[in-house]
Amino acid sequence: MKEVFSGMEPGEINCESLNGVYREIADLLGPEAALTLHRFYRGQQVSFPVNLFTTDFIIRQMLEEYNGRNIKQLATKYGYSEKWTRKRINEQLGKKE
Repeated sequence: MKEVFSGMEPGEINCESLNGVYREIADLLGPEAALTLHRFYRGQQVSFPVNLFTTDFIIRQMLEEYNGRNIKQLATKYGYSEKWTRKRINEQLGKKE
């Protein structure tokens, strides 16, 4: 792999000079974030999951908000199907479907 030039300060970087996704990151989050990501992940293929939070966290949130009649609202709010939401809540509450 080629030696990477890293002698520039984030404030010295013109975002238009950055390559591909690094330019997008710099435009969105700033040159410092682009440099940090480059330093840690350069050359690697990185994918970002659709869901930001873990399934366990989502289920806990749903259980906290569950009132016995709001499966549809919870499913819509958290982006899951009613069937999936009902099944997970029932599993946690020890109910059989």
